Amino acid sequence: MRFSLLLGCLAALTVQTTLADNGRLIATGGASSIEGTAGGGITPWAVLAGYGEKHEWGATAFATTVNLPDYRLDVAGLALAYDNRVEVSFARQRFDLGSLVHKLNLPEDNLGQDVLGVKVRLFGDVIYDHLPQVSLGLEYKHQTNFDIPSLVGARRDSDVEGYLAASRLFMGAAFGYNVLVNGSLRYSRANETGLLGFGGDRRDSRSLLKEGSVALLFNPRWAVGVEYREKPDNLSFAGESDWADVFVGYFPTKHLSFVLAYARLGEIATLDNQNGTYLSVQGSF
Repeated sequence: MRFSLLLGCLAALTVQTTLADNGRLIATGGASSIEGTAGGGITPWAVLAGYGEKHEWGATAFATTVNLPDYRLDVAGLALAYDNRVEVSFARQRFDLGSLVHKLNLPEDNLGQDVLGVKVRLFGDVIYDHLPQVSLGLEYKHQTNFDIPSLVGARRDSDVEGYLAASRLFMGAAFGYNVLVNGSLRYSRANETGLLGFGGDRRDSRSLLKEGSVALLFNPRWAVGVEYREKPDNLSFAGESDWADVFVGYFPTKHLSFVLAYARLGEIATLDNQNGTYLSVQGSF
């Protein structure tokens, strides 16, 4: 699944019913995370997909590619939200192993994972309420080829993890510019977000993991920011690094957005310094 093919997902949501066109401010719907839910690139936000308000539908489709020195991650997904209350999402991931295939004589040249998510807004609003928007999410992750994860010590090919996220837009907080702050706690035992299975020989219980992002909105169409994602270290065969990125988001309309980032992913499956480019295209309806 290459990035050129993933763009086909963006054409899948061209039919609209009672979908929102006004209401929430542009860019406050976020982009799509690599797990399909509304948020940044590597972290979820408390906001829901699209720009739907009360009794309205919102939807997104996206394609993302991450190019690293030794690997490549391609993701395509969809998300649907209703009433600005509940979101359902799906993402399919393919992780090409590149040079590691020959170095370790691996039986497969890629790893794959499907992610099905649900997110519910509990209370608050990212802009209009005195409380931040707070949402609870669950993700079911399933490995599509478990041979390699099992060889390196992963205990299971599927798992469920949860997260609690809070988001708040501070109007004019940085020299007159708006600032969007997001923080979340994830309860997970996923190795490399699940691409290397779940649990391991070093640790098989879930960990409470911190995630966060800050975005500066220069105007309604441009945003720059940073993200951080803490990750567990369950496998003895290789270390697992926390992830971070610096991103630029461009939102020409409510229906289209682009995110370009420099991602620092550290060590992945014995290969260090996996830092590279992240590009995502999203259609919102």
